[in-house]
Amino acid sequence: MEKLRMNILILSAGTRNKVVQYFVKTLDGKGKVIATDMSNLAPAIYDADKYYIVPRMTEEGYIDVILDICKKEKISGVLSLIDPELSLLAENKENFEAVGTKVIGSSYELCEMSLDKYTMYNWLTDHRYKCAKSYMNKDEFFADVESGKAKYPVFVKPAKGSASIAISKVYDKETIDLLFAHDEGLMVQEFLDGQEIGADIYIDMISGEVVSIFTKKKLKMRAGETDKSVSFKDDKLFSLIEKFVKEAGYRGQIDIDIFDINGEYYISEVNPRFGGGYPHAYESGADHMKLIVNNLEGNVNKRVIGSNYKSETYMMKYNEVMCKL
Repeated sequence: MEKLRMNILILSAGTRNKVVQYFVKTLDGKGKVIATDMSNLAPAIYDADKYYIVPRMTEEGYIDVILDICKKEKISGVLSLIDPELSLLAENKENFEAVGTKVIGSSYELCEMSLDKYTMYNWLTDHRYKCAKSYMNKDEFFADVESGKAKYPVFVKPAKGSASIAISKVYDKETIDLLFAHDEGLMVQEFLDGQEIGADIYIDMISGEVVSIFTKKKLKMRAGETDKSVSFKDDKLFSLIEKFVKEAGYRGQIDIDIFDINGEYYISEVNPRFGGGYPHAYESGADHMKLIVNNLEGNVNKRVIGSNYKSETYMMKYNEVMCKL
């Protein structure tokens, strides 16, 4: 019996060409990949089978535009590649289900918590996970410095932000005072001096079980994304990730930043979407597009943690150019 055609909608595709290409390859003509963006200069939309230029996600009526695309294109599953849109999708989960579309992602509460770094910090500390100590009140931080509980350097960053935008590494009180005077919603975060690690994880949307974890050591960063990395495996880290993810309740594809400090793992940030370094996972054997398609077809995925990718594979990003008439 021939399987029903499956069409997938990727929102805010931007420059994530590889993610679009991998879905096209996975569907292999059995369905279409539709991409959207607010700009016709977003190169990833041209790797899709079809694309739509849509309004900015903050504009009134945006979600209705997306729902209309889902109805018109008979979309089976929808996902976004940017953080602010994840909560919007989760909030409208029932509206998407009403037109036959499954939102590929986590709950509204988890998307909101992941976007708010201080809320995430409180959750991690309440559940006894090692993480960077954080402050919304700079005077509390200054008091901890005076008492020897904290030290410089630290990061000052927006509590709600993504893509490493507006992050400053700070070495003195005067700079913190200056930054806080000019911007609202900033937080002070302990500087974690260790090996940064990226984890690409898939949590089965039917069973809720963690079925795939890919881990890589970040060798070089550029504009907040992994530029060069090397894959590795560690059962201790796999166990920590699985415990955290199941305790929090994430679903679908997520990306976690972790630090290894003298053999102890610290959870830094969670992005409930495909991260910029995901192509390393796919090219090493961790095909999460296939896991998503299996779920959309109603199938529970088998656990393949640690067995579906190779260690010691290196990812090296480079620039490419696309020209359109």
